[in-house]
Amino acid sequence: MKKLLRLLADYKKECVLGPLFKMLEATFELFVPLVVKSMIDRGIGTGDKGYIVRMCLLMALLAAVGLTCTMFAQYFAAKAATGFSAKLRHALMQHIQRMTYTDLDTLGTSSLITRMTSDINQMQTGVNLTIRLLLRSPFIVFGAMIMAFTVDVKTALIFVAAIPLLSVVVFGIMLLTIPMYRNVQGALDVLTETTRENLTGVRVIRAFRNEEAEANEFRQENAALVAMQKKVGRLSALMNPLTYVIVNLAVVALIHTGAIRVQTGVLTQGAVIALYNYMSQILVELIKLANLIISLTKAAACGDRIQAVLESGTPVPDDDTVPEIAENQRGVLCFDHVTFTYANAAEPSLCDISFTAKRGDVVGIIGGTGAGKSTLVNLIPRFYEPTEGTVTVDGIPVTDFPHKALRSRIGIVPQKAVLFHGTIRQNLLWGKADASDNALYDALKTAQALDVVASKENGLDEILSENGQNLSGGQRQRLTIARALVRKPEFLILDDSASALDFATDAALRKALRELPDRPTVLIVSQRTASIQHADQILVLDDGRLADIGTHEELLRRCDIYREIHDSQFPKEVQTVG
Repeated sequence: MKKLLRLLADYKKECVLGPLFKMLEATFELFVPLVVKSMIDRGIGTGDKGYIVRMCLLMALLAAVGLTCTMFAQYFAAKAATGFSAKLRHALMQHIQRMTYTDLDTLGTSSLITRMTSDINQMQTGVNLTIRLLLRSPFIVFGAMIMAFTVDVKTALIFVAAIPLLSVVVFGIMLLTIPMYRNVQGALDVLTETTRENLTGVRVIRAFRNEEAEANEFRQENAALVAMQKKVGRLSALMNPLTYVIVNLAVVALIHTGAIRVQTGVLTQGAVIALYNYMSQILVELIKLANLIISLTKAAACGDRIQAVLESGTPVPDDDTVPEIAENQRGVLCFDHVTFTYANAAEPSLCDISFTAKRGDVVGIIGGTGAGKSTLVNLIPRFYEPTEGTVTVDGIPVTDFPHKALRSRIGIVPQKAVLFHGTIRQNLLWGKADASDNALYDALKTAQALDVVASKENGLDEILSENGQNLSGGQRQRLTIARALVRKPEFLILDDSASALDFATDAALRKALRELPDRPTVLIVSQRTASIQHADQILVLDDGRLADIGTHEELLRRCDIYREIHDSQFPKEVQTVG
């Protein structure tokens, strides 16, 4: 939490001026009861109407000056709080972008969304209230007590007895609620994850008529969150009534003592009214302080959660440095006894994988569900680090490659076609920001996606909805392939990226890739043997191990797993008829 407050360094002026103006406003407020005392004792007591008018004008002046100070304080507090939250949100997003896939898998998307939104908003509120009230409220409380001593020492001792009791209540409740608010934010993570799953999977839920079950699950998680919020809310809610009870008992004692001292002539009526006003100021400020403590408690819990993300993982420093690459090693990919185990997994997902792909080779990767196909290709751009062994790109271990330099050489088409809200051109330029329209159309032609653009009224400037929902699955896949091709990569990874394409389009895509003038080294993950049968070599994975490696014909002769997959897609009777 303390580390996050360093982001306020650029707002030192606002952090000083905000409380300063609040203190000035509080100082003027402390003089008001003395003005009232003087008005009652000297003006009303003697019937001096002119004096009463002058005192009323003085109170109006104090109110105007106080209001001006408050407006300045509000401005500086808002500026510092919003600037702080913007910097924190930016820092958190930058850190998330540098985190490894392992870190992202551990934290979870929903938890990161909650931290980026709800947690930062709570911290913004906490910073705003801190600048405005953290010094003002205690200043008023102790200032009112000191001013009470200037009116009457004996009666002011009541303030000395009340304030410590109030402090015990306020800070005791704060210490109890901090861990509870942290648990509430954790429960909010769970609810956010359920909401996210329901919104992204709404079509599947409706297709299986599972709306009621999902609604019940959401209702249960929401009820659990509400129960936690009620529990901590009840405890926090005790702050106001307890402070009211203590202050009101102090007021009773104050009026009783004041009445006796007025009757004996020690105090004036105006002095009693002034003492009552000071006690009222203390009550109001303690209520503000109680609400501030609740907000700060929430902010502290949220700050700890954000700090936990910023301290998680080990982001690798990145730069544009490109290692020196031997010309005969360009486009060469080598796995040397690579083993990989996911965090907290009992068994490795890949075990002792070794193979080499030469420049321009097409490597097919096939295997059953969960065999480790996607895991294997995710090691190439350093989405994950090998547990054992070495992955070498262009003759250099990927662990020695800066992320930016490595990934600029690789075109990746993920298993799930992801497009972003914006134009088709904007999405394609992710591949290379300065690519010309001719380069875009060349990539679209190779990816068999020219018809996608041609069918749109605005061509490359057609707006895509979030995740390309206004396109078919095949259209999305072809555009993501085109996006990867725009950068003219040395290595092209197609992770089951043709699953929504028909066989004719798939074949045309593979033919176009083979005819590229500067053909990249291509890795094709597929469930179809037809998509990889012309590959220079095919890796057959089985439960994370390399069952065999060879060409299509070689594997049909000697690899039972590959032959079984092929025969399931091309039964012998169909092959005979063909």
